[in-house]
Amino acid sequence: MRKKRISKTKLAGIVTDCVMFLCLVLQMLFVFTGNIVHEWLGIVFFACLLAHMILKRKWIAGALRNLRNNRAPGMILFEAVTVLLLLCVLALMVSAMDVSRVLFPEILIFGSADLHRYLATAVLALSVLHAGLSIRRRSEHKRRVTAAVLLLTALSVAAGAFLVPYLNRHFRKVEIGYAQAVSGEKLALAGKKPLTVYFTRLGNTDFAQDVDAVSGASLLLADGRLTGSCELLADMTRDILENEVRPIRLTGEKYPSSYSGTVADAQRELREDARPAVEQIDISGYDEIILIYPLWWNTIPMPVASFLESADFSGKTVFLIATQGSRGFGSSVRAVRDLIPGADVREGISIYCDDIPHARAELFDYLREALRREDASAKN
Repeated sequence: MRKKRISKTKLAGIVTDCVMFLCLVLQMLFVFTGNIVHEWLGIVFFACLLAHMILKRKWIAGALRNLRNNRAPGMILFEAVTVLLLLCVLALMVSAMDVSRVLFPEILIFGSADLHRYLATAVLALSVLHAGLSIRRRSEHKRRVTAAVLLLTALSVAAGAFLVPYLNRHFRKVEIGYAQAVSGEKLALAGKKPLTVYFTRLGNTDFAQDVDAVSGASLLLADGRLTGSCELLADMTRDILENEVRPIRLTGEKYPSSYSGTVADAQRELREDARPAVEQIDISGYDEIILIYPLWWNTIPMPVASFLESADFSGKTVFLIATQGSRGFGSSVRAVRDLIPGADVREGISIYCDDIPHARAELFDYLREALRREDASAKN
């Protein structure tokens, strides 16, 4: 008996689908591939999707006709999953451009990396469900296929919701050369130099002595020494301006060593509008303050709020520099302005966690423009 040959169109469809699914899985592992590869894989994914829809155009048209005429529950479910998958893919494409920092840096709508991850998880799970339902329709062992499809769909959801964040927080290690990251061109100011104040997990967390730098959003290794990401940015400002730098330090209970524990504590403090006790920082001799902080739950950490409320900012200019794992300042600018209404709060630059070790040039350009403009205004 002769075997039925697979047509070129069907073979192209199978190859396209496999490449598209492989790209989606590799994108979920961006902690290992890096951001540039992640974004280019996204381009390949959407190109394969377009090719998939072109190759399946006759099938799609026929399926829509069948949906109107055939009310079989299995067909309705399959078509509903297909439509939902298409909608999620389109939303994923928009969110991908929204959080892009390499290929589409000028696009900013929501700037939510979490939304992008949730959509990617939905697309992965719906892709598995879509393929599984398609196989089930042709299979003689429908119960077994159904069980396998449900299991794989559940595993896909778990991978996107839990495994990807876990890998990102426990397998990302950032190691840099301190002098190479911090040292460079100086900025000479005619007026008095601003004070830099920063908050970071290091110094405010009970880390074990053998803790490693496993979170690019908050910690890194500089010449083998554990360093806070915001601390590194503060050191950059000190090298650029040769100014004074002060850390915000907790005086009471510190945050737990685990990242998830810190996240939970930060959420509780935000919900309770808590004000953890911090060391006093004298800002009376400065007219300008550079405030560097990470985004926690889309706003400032509550110890930063404690610092802001503990000092008199009347008539001072505050330049905000935020670090984050998505994009933008979240609601932190409004939060700072509400806490120190007597100050002139300036939205400075928001730096993505992966970009922190290489942010000196951007930081220098921003400080040069912002502070020289302030010097010119003071003279006038």
